[in-house]
Amino acid sequence: MRNYLLSPVTRLVGQQVCSRILPARLSDVKRSLVSLLSSQSHVGDAKSMAPPEASTSLPSPHRSNRMIMPMVFVGGMSSIAIELATSRLIAPYFGTSTFIWANLIGLTLAYLALGYYVGGILADRYPSATLLFAIAMVAGISSGFIPYLSRPVLRASLGAIDSVDAGAFYGSLIGVIVLLAVPVTCFGCFTPFAIRLRAKGVESTGKTAGRVWALSTVGSILGSFLPVLILIPLFGTRNAFLMLSVLVIAIAAVGLLATRATALALVAAGSAILLVVLGTAVDSGSIKPPYRGELVAEAESDYHYIQVLDDDGRYLLALNEGHAIHSIHDPQNVVTGGPWDYFVIAPLFLDNEDAAIESALIVGLAGGTAARTILEVFPDATVDGVEIDADIVSIGEKYFALSDPRITSFVEDGRYFLRTTDSTYDMIGIDAYRQPYIPFHLTTTEFFEEVADQLKPDGVVVVNAGRTSTDFRLVEALASTMLDVFPYVYLIDAERYHNTLIFGTFAPSGVGNLVERAASLDPSLPFGEIANSAVANGLPRVAESTIDPYTDDHAPVEWLVDRMIITAAQDD
Repeated sequence: MRNYLLSPVTRLVGQQVCSRILPARLSDVKRSLVSLLSSQSHVGDAKSMAPPEASTSLPSPHRSNRMIMPMVFVGGMSSIAIELATSRLIAPYFGTSTFIWANLIGLTLAYLALGYYVGGILADRYPSATLLFAIAMVAGISSGFIPYLSRPVLRASLGAIDSVDAGAFYGSLIGVIVLLAVPVTCFGCFTPFAIRLRAKGVESTGKTAGRVWALSTVGSILGSFLPVLILIPLFGTRNAFLMLSVLVIAIAAVGLLATRATALALVAAGSAILLVVLGTAVDSGSIKPPYRGELVAEAESDYHYIQVLDDDGRYLLALNEGHAIHSIHDPQNVVTGGPWDYFVIAPLFLDNEDAAIESALIVGLAGGTAARTILEVFPDATVDGVEIDADIVSIGEKYFALSDPRITSFVEDGRYFLRTTDSTYDMIGIDAYRQPYIPFHLTTTEFFEEVADQLKPDGVVVVNAGRTSTDFRLVEALASTMLDVFPYVYLIDAERYHNTLIFGTFAPSGVGNLVERAASLDPSLPFGEIANSAVANGLPRVAESTIDPYTDDHAPVEWLVDRMIITAAQDD
């Protein structure tokens, strides 16, 4: 009797059955066997892992598979790049505090986790490359519309701030971040889908998963740098969204064509064209309307969203959310009534009646308000100003009279400057804010020791610290830290702003010296006006140590400021 089981065709079919069907569910065995027997002439061809009923929608598996890995790479890149671009979208309205970043990062990770979960379920149930590329198309389209859909929500947040409606404010923030839900969740679907479609068997699943995740992670690494170093600086935030979305849609369209899903490919192409037309036709106008005065200029730098405002003839420098003014330039009056005025009174605390400012350093120069006041009172002085943002320096020179030859600007980090300079100063002012925070490395004992090294024997350091009308926790933290370095530390509250100036020195000094010398100055001149206002309205006093000093190892300044913000919101 002839042994049919040993015939070449039957043996080949059996090999195919053993290698491809046994790992599948038992309920699929019958259907798979029928499919294999009906395609004996093609048994030598590479087969898809998809169930037989899905194979009819994938007539060209080789062509579609070639687009899966590029899709994974672009998906990993775009998920991170869009998150970073969104941070620039919301910075002019909500700032860049750790609270904002925590919400943005946390919700983005939640969307990715949801995408991984849903993508895994869909990949097992519908292992179709067409579905993967369709999901990618949705991710690209929804990404491109984020800048336009977010604008009305962001504008609504301004009214919430003005009316001190914390619920509406945070609701607007969450509303913008929720716009990331669709694209980021879709991006999360890419990886499990790709693993399911690329795996050739259980024995190689680990290797396939490793390759897919590695490629996706490499894409995410690129996405961490691409918007920050290239797209946003060169093209702006809205165009960064446009470029990323069109790239995702383009790869999705090619993949859809490879799977012969022509109708969906045309939808993808049409959507990309619509986004490009929308990007060129819609006038972006100003990024954000001014909260006071008229908008003169705006810019997006590597560090800030910058606005120059004209407020009844005075130029104001506003950064990010803009509800804190960082510089004022009034051509008619150097006295602002703000914290910048008080740097000039530093020598008045000293026992030395002849003390003056001949050389000064301002860390956090911004538009140079404090520097101009020093030069008005001490015209023979020179001022070195350190500002980390080159664009702010350029704007200061154009709008804030920062081009005075007695002012030398250095574009670098303040602490790095102190470590590398050989100059010493009569007064060192610290006014470096990335609203609402002071950079933590400018608040520690080690930092003030480095400041002390650059002070002359009669030198004074002055720190501008934010507060509320009742919450002085940041002031107390900085004063306590300065007392760890300087034997004499004093406090003066700014008259018109929620700021306190902290003065520290090694030289014999006292509040009585300030009071006595202020009384001897002409109150009709800027120096006398500022000094007498400080005595009359600033509550000058000796600082006390109330907490452990901050160190480079432990300086929870962001946490402290966040608690102050929450307390203020609760009080309102």
